[in-house]
Amino acid sequence: MKKILLAGVAAAGLIASGAAAFAADLPSRNVAPVAPAPVVPIFTWTGFYVGVNAGYGWGEFSKAAGFDDPDGFVGGGQIGYNYQIGQFVVGLETDIQYADLKGKTAATTFANGNIGTGRGEVEYFGTVRARVGAAFDRALIYVTGGLAYGETKFSGIDATAGLAFSKSETNVGWTLGAGLEYAFTNNITAKAEYLYVDLGDNRYYGANKAETQFSVVRAGLNYKF
Repeated sequence: MKKILLAGVAAAGLIASGAAAFAADLPSRNVAPVAPAPVVPIFTWTGFYVGVNAGYGWGEFSKAAGFDDPDGFVGGGQIGYNYQIGQFVVGLETDIQYADLKGKTAATTFANGNIGTGRGEVEYFGTVRARVGAAFDRALIYVTGGLAYGETKFSGIDATAGLAFSKSETNVGWTLGAGLEYAFTNNITAKAEYLYVDLGDNRYYGANKAETQFSVVRAGLNYKF
């Protein structure tokens, strides 16, 4: 019986040694660790930006009898800052615009009863506005409003009196509008915007008065820092 047990132990030892040797002869398998997926940063509207814009303006010189409605090209630049809280975005923007808004008349009756011709122009304007909107990832819908200012010029001839007149004046008023902006990259955004601008009243010849009001539609590009 002892011989049988000894033989079994010896056989088991030989089998274990052979298995270990066989395992040692097998090629090793070193598996490289799987790299974690890159984390894509979430886009935010928070930050400063600068940009340019161009568009078209049209309006009226109300209270100025007989003057044609002004219209023409507008273009300029803007600078601003946005701050995003969840889906809510607030910001402040200021812009300065060259304007070629002109309106004239062939003949009009002035406040003194005399007959003549006149011409009205908006030569430049600017705004300082708050912006409040809602962000849908890279799209931003907003409303905007604040201070507006600009230079108006009225000139003409009082044919009855044989007098020419010309007056330029810087006016201060207000503006309201709305827009849509989209971020194509983390730094480049494009916008389409509408503004209504009221520069208030000014006297341009004796008791003659004009109120300058106009609308602007424009497209713009911004670089966001």
